[in-house]
Amino acid sequence: MKKKLTTPLLGNILKKVAPKIGASVLMEPKWGVVGQVTFKNGKKSYTRYNTVDMNPVGSCDVSRDKDYANFFMGKMGYPTITGKTFYSATWARAIESNQDIDAGYKYAKKLGFPVVVKPNSGSQGVGVAIVYTKEEFYRAMRFVFKSDKVALVQRVVKGKDYRVVVLDKKIISAYERIPLSVTGDGKLSIEKLFNKKKKHFNTINRDMKIDITDPRIKNKLKRQGMNIKSVLENGKQIYLLDNANLSQGGDSVDVTNIIHPVFKKIAVQLTRDMGLRLCGVDLMIQGDIKDKPEEYFVIEVNAAPGLDHYVTTGRAQQKIVEDMYLEVLKSMEK
Repeated sequence: MKKKLTTPLLGNILKKVAPKIGASVLMEPKWGVVGQVTFKNGKKSYTRYNTVDMNPVGSCDVSRDKDYANFFMGKMGYPTITGKTFYSATWARAIESNQDIDAGYKYAKKLGFPVVVKPNSGSQGVGVAIVYTKEEFYRAMRFVFKSDKVALVQRVVKGKDYRVVVLDKKIISAYERIPLSVTGDGKLSIEKLFNKKKKHFNTINRDMKIDITDPRIKNKLKRQGMNIKSVLENGKQIYLLDNANLSQGGDSVDVTNIIHPVFKKIAVQLTRDMGLRLCGVDLMIQGDIKDKPEEYFVIEVNAAPGLDHYVTTGRAQQKIVEDMYLEVLKSMEK
């Protein structure tokens, strides 16, 4: 059965809030991912997926490249995560670089396992893995090179994973991101619990960009002495991934109303320093976001923060997102 195409979250929200300021939204009919906003003054603007015509092109490009973004953030004094980029065999030959997959493995050994492997320009947690062995490292790097010619190898940092969404000088939302997990009932296998969770997400129009056959899940379970056929005792919760992206089945806890003023200031200033107006600032905090900062790291910045999964967590969150995009439209109209 062919899956029905639906308009992504951004298009639906813009169509809902645009009339409040006398604007209209036209979505192209084939895929429903590109939209045209016409304001009452006749001005037109365009959207694509989660991207609105608001942030400068240069700032967006730098933010999309994790290595470049880390370089500039580090030079400005922000605490970034130690790491280096390495290239696919084809690209390494093309640019005459010796920073290939084998050089990446030597660097990983120097950092000390486990290390993080991720696409340098990816999003939504696709291809992000914490690897513990040589075999896992090469598998993760080859997976990255299927879609990106540049991979980023980083030191693992521990803490709580947060996203803070900033619009101009205002904190729009903040939430803790928790990795994909399942909770046992004493009857169903991990595979069936996973499928049950995925089915529930489908009923609330939340996409889950991961499958139970993902090797990261296999490795995570193996390290816990389990596999997808294992049955968990009633009430036992286990994590299936190390990274906490909501698009990869993770959960969120809203912390918008308790974020410490210093973290608010950091997120707003970083957004400005990266030349952005709308930004998702991802932080790894060794402590809690409600407390004054002691040690934290900037994971990355996102110039087109996807809120598709956040908006499904409750009516309050839906209103936050709708209000944010109403403010975005007002700003774009000027």
